[in-house]
Amino acid sequence: MTISEIKEVLDEANCCYEIIEQDKPILSALDAEGFYPVEKAAPTYVLQTENGLIGCITSMQNGRLDFEKLKTKLGFEKLKMADRKKVEKQTGYLTGCIPLVGLGIPCVFDKKLLCHDFVYGGTGNELLTLKINPNDLIKVNEIKGMFD
Repeated sequence: MTISEIKEVLDEANCCYEIIEQDKPILSALDAEGFYPVEKAAPTYVLQTENGLIGCITSMQNGRLDFEKLKTKLGFEKLKMADRKKVEKQTGYLTGCIPLVGLGIPCVFDKKLLCHDFVYGGTGNELLTLKINPNDLIKVNEIKGMFD
């Protein structure tokens, strides 16, 4: 999706959001220091399950993903980081530029994000960041499960 298409989806759903431009690429939550509160970062990862790819919108407060815990909580038999080439081929996005909205695959959502008024994450463009109310992310994504 283009930025215009993402904005259209967000506007149609009456989301509270802002697209923030920065002069330095943000390819990870750690690159965001100085641009927005890193504790409010919501990185999106693409994971491989036995049923195919799934997006994982998570809180930076989690640190590394615990795949064993997530498998149990979400009911997957297999769960691991997806192959970069497969992610790009299926979603059209490079790892590091995965958007919070418009990924085109089902997602799982970290409930820890709901304690924030706004969270920050990708748009598919490393020079643009999406600031959005986390409840709105639930509205505009196909959420298949939640975890904490």
